[in-house]
Amino acid sequence: MSNALLQDWTTPFGLPPFKEISDEDFGPAFEAAMAEDLAEVEALVANPDAPSFANTIEGLMRTGAALDKVASVFFNIAGADSNEAREALMREYSPKLSAHSSAIYSNKALFDRIQSVWDQRESLDLSEEQARVLMLLHRNFVRAGAGLEGEASERMTEVKNRLAVLGTSFTQNLLADEREWVMEVTEADLDGLPEFVISAMRAAGEERGLGPVVTLSRSVIVPFLQFSPKRDLRQKAYQAWGLRGANGGETDNREIANETLALREERAKLLGYDDFSGFKLETEMAGTPERVRELLMAVWDPAKAQADADAKILEDMLHADGFEGPLEAWDWRYYAEKRRKAEHDLDEAEVKPYFQLDRMIEASFDCANRLFGLEFAPLDVALYHEDARAWEVTRNGEHVAIFIGDYFARGSKRSGAWCSAIRAQRKFPDTQIPIVVNVCNFAKGDPALLSYDDARTLFHEFGHALHQMLSDVTYEMISGTSVARDFVELPSQLYEHWLDVPEVLEKFALHAETGEAMPKELLEKVLGAANFDMGFQTVEYVASALVDLGFHDGPAPADVMQKQAEVLEQIGMPRAISMRHATPHFAHVFAGDGYSSGYYSYMWSEVMDADAFAAFEEVGDPFDADMAQKLERFILSAGGSQEAEKLYTAFRGRMPGVEALLKGRGLAA
Repeated sequence: MSNALLQDWTTPFGLPPFKEISDEDFGPAFEAAMAEDLAEVEALVANPDAPSFANTIEGLMRTGAALDKVASVFFNIAGADSNEAREALMREYSPKLSAHSSAIYSNKALFDRIQSVWDQRESLDLSEEQARVLMLLHRNFVRAGAGLEGEASERMTEVKNRLAVLGTSFTQNLLADEREWVMEVTEADLDGLPEFVISAMRAAGEERGLGPVVTLSRSVIVPFLQFSPKRDLRQKAYQAWGLRGANGGETDNREIANETLALREERAKLLGYDDFSGFKLETEMAGTPERVRELLMAVWDPAKAQADADAKILEDMLHADGFEGPLEAWDWRYYAEKRRKAEHDLDEAEVKPYFQLDRMIEASFDCANRLFGLEFAPLDVALYHEDARAWEVTRNGEHVAIFIGDYFARGSKRSGAWCSAIRAQRKFPDTQIPIVVNVCNFAKGDPALLSYDDARTLFHEFGHALHQMLSDVTYEMISGTSVARDFVELPSQLYEHWLDVPEVLEKFALHAETGEAMPKELLEKVLGAANFDMGFQTVEYVASALVDLGFHDGPAPADVMQKQAEVLEQIGMPRAISMRHATPHFAHVFAGDGYSSGYYSYMWSEVMDADAFAAFEEVGDPFDADMAQKLERFILSAGGSQEAEKLYTAFRGRMPGVEALLKGRGLAA
């Protein structure tokens, strides 16, 4: 009973007692919690009463509480603050947890009870939410292989267990490559760099006991590529960034990707599908790979045309600097930044002091207050890392959620930005208030300064957090972000729009030294340049989405790198632009199957987010109370309680076309 993970928590708001939890606690806690979960399921199955919604569907939702508690703490910490012990635990328990899940989903007696309830669904007088939960749960079991028998069932378990191992290895290899590579630079190499870039490089070096360095953290390497006039250093840094997961040796991810795709195809065929894409997209809004490809290509053609035109201009700038040959990928950001300064009279070094991290956090909170009445009060509580901080979220004095923000890059944190829930909202079997976490990788500083893109990332992840915090459903399995993958990005991408509202920037874009608001002229430049270099941004994203689709639509390729090259050649990928995520470090797709055959989801959701914000523009007020109430009712609080298309149509009255997206990106003809 000394294991804090297995005890009732008496901490404020039921937060995990992070300071009482040691790495040695996780293994025993996982073992005990898995055993308890299986015993609970066996007790459910042994119930002599005829299967009903209450004793079977709701009964299943009463199981696994201890395992949920242990897993949510572990996986949040393992992603945001890993170490050797936690990485070893990931390797050990990812396949064990997969096997545990398979044992439940392949439990024939359990599935028979669920099937019995499903068969009598028309006569059960279920609420709309109960009917939705029953459909989803039955579908989940079928798609997990519950209907398979004998060798097919055993093979499905083997496949899923192996995929869990591969996903963990992919993640840890990528983290190792990102953590271990550094490029030390001399003081002379800092010439021409803005002070905020130098500060980030020094901070990254201090963490490693070195002088200024370039690391593979996006918050360091991207501004270095934007501002360093030293082409040889840009090339060295960019090539290292591109080779993450493809450096040979133990951390190489290419064979992992090959095996992953082969196993996904086998999994789909065991369930009767032609390929993995057909299996995966069946439950998404898009429905079919053909609809996904149609959307992506509708965006690709104008984006590529814009990128090709931009490339000619940037190459002329390269030649004017005395360099011969073509524009390369390590040149694009540097010359694009010079062009932005020339054409828009916009210098990021001038802009960045106005985007202080703390002010942008306040801005995201203030928008949530004006839209939804939420209030945020800082909490003095123990968390898993000294960089993380917490707020209590209330509305009209009532407790709504706990929000944790963990914003700074560090070697123990995987790259990127994400939102997770240590505890999700629900009303059954007991009322549970959500604990939501946003994790980012911003450069430390005093004060910490963000780029405009960083600020958008902060708003994006907070949009996910609002989806969790404002959830108002009965059952956890449809709570918050438990929606179709190509709908989950709508709240996050929609919330980014409020960063662009002039009155928000006028109030919160305050200079770090003077405290003065951003001058109106500079504000107009920032907003006017919002779509600058959009050809590049769109091409690097859509190329990644098309490669992902190519991996899964049809037979699994024998060689992922060859398939990647074939797809890029088919679409005419511009020479000086790389995929946003090349295959060996495409964690969205290979660290798990969440976004596999689904990386297009950001673009699918953007079609809706552009249209959804237009609803506020049409009424002439980005904080219109009636529109905000509709947004909360039909999108943010509804979770997965209805089909995504039905929810969006209830909010907007119709589904949108791609035109709003192209207009929003400045790519419309």
